[in-house]
Amino acid sequence: MKSDLLIKIFSRKMLVAFIMGFASGLPLLLTSTLLQAWLKDSQIDLSTIGLVSLLSLPYTLKFIWAPFLDCYSIPGFGRRKGWMLIFQLLLIGAIFGMGSSDPVRSPLLLGILAFTVAFFSASQDIVIDAYRREDLTDQELGLGSSLYVNGYRVGMLLASGGGLILSDHYSFGAVYYFMGLCLFVGVLATLLTPEPQIDTLLPASFRDAVILPFIDFLKRKEAFWILAFIVLYKIGDNMAATMTTPYYMEIGFTKTQIGAVVKLFGFWATIIGSLTGGIMMLKIGINKSLWIFGILQAVSTLCFGLLTVTGPDNWVLAGVIAFENLTGGMGTTAFVAFMLSLTNRAYTATQYALLSSFMGVPRVFAAAPTGYLAQAIGWWNFFVVCTLVALPGLLLLLVFAPFNKRQESYRSKIASFRKQG
Repeated sequence: MKSDLLIKIFSRKMLVAFIMGFASGLPLLLTSTLLQAWLKDSQIDLSTIGLVSLLSLPYTLKFIWAPFLDCYSIPGFGRRKGWMLIFQLLLIGAIFGMGSSDPVRSPLLLGILAFTVAFFSASQDIVIDAYRREDLTDQELGLGSSLYVNGYRVGMLLASGGGLILSDHYSFGAVYYFMGLCLFVGVLATLLTPEPQIDTLLPASFRDAVILPFIDFLKRKEAFWILAFIVLYKIGDNMAATMTTPYYMEIGFTKTQIGAVVKLFGFWATIIGSLTGGIMMLKIGINKSLWIFGILQAVSTLCFGLLTVTGPDNWVLAGVIAFENLTGGMGTTAFVAFMLSLTNRAYTATQYALLSSFMGVPRVFAAAPTGYLAQAIGWWNFFVVCTLVALPGLLLLLVFAPFNKRQESYRSKIASFRKQG
């Protein structure tokens, strides 16, 4: 049994999912955390550094140009491999361009190149997500999503923690060159992996690629509830995560303690949680995983409040972080696999880009007032509220994913959706 599991984990599909996750996660922080550090090190004013957050806009709006990628193919490479290769090479070139720039002499050029990196990175994400959905079977989505999430986390850690450490010894330009070179592993994987074969009719025109994905999704009787669930499932987790760093500092933890325990220790807990979630989903399916992991997520949010009682205790912090990141990794894996399972293979890029954009709503809007809320009601009550806020998302599962209902196969769902239409 264990040997079968190892064979699945180290299969071609799973290795590609991990590498593509790495290729997606690494560029994300090159235009946020690492760029902010570079600007601060170059004595750029804080008002300008604050504008860096606008560079995340392409990740929110990527559903706008996703239909184009669903409709057109690259001759000789295919609909997915061709676009992946193009965006990966353009992304590497844009990162090299950032490495050749100077934030003092040419801040505008650096800003344009950073936005270009974000755009190509978001475009790469669109195609990689679509490729993963078409390459994996319904049964492989859970494990494949967990390996993708783990690769994503490794890429983020290399860009943020690794980039900051390297910048203490080398110039930021050299660091960006190094990060660009690291992305060639994604290019290699794209060249070696096969184009996924699908047995679904593709959009006949650009108009069909724009309109049909939305019609296909919205004609489902649970469409509204599914979108509400995507917004609400991790809202409590997102609200709590926004305020954890100032919470730790107010309790009395030093920045070194926060960095060592929360960032590094928490990273490994998330990796283990994602992999554990993927393995469990092979056994119990997506529906039960969403319930179990969602409940554990909510409980872990409440556990943050323990620190208000114990104070700055490293062991309690380590336990809370381990539990929160472990359950968070499991929940994210189930959540991503669930959204992928909803997509029609004919419009994978557009539909998943739309769903993932909805997933990002809580990070922007629900997280914004959390500082005022924590200040008004106190830390313990704040984490209680974050826990309670997670309950509506769990209850929505009763509508379309009851605990004991078996997850429908992709073919069964498409057939039922056509009958509804």
